[in-house]
Amino acid sequence: MDYLRRLQTEQPALFWLLIALGLFLGFQLVISLVSLLLGPLGLPSWVPIVVVVGGLVLVAFGQQRSR
Repeated sequence: MDYLRRLQTEQPALFWLLIALGLFLGFQLVISLVSLLLGPLGLPSWVPIVVVVGGLVLVAFGQQRSR
């Protein structure tokens, strides 16, 4: 964590590039896993995206309620 904090202050462009890359790769990984689970059901290709975004919305609502 200390490394990321130092990177954020010393090289903010590289820090945000790494954050964006990490979020993108994480989202792709989750989409791939959901696609593997839902693939045999013969659903349209947009369903995994809806499932992932819906899951993120549920997590966000849960965090809002806990405050």
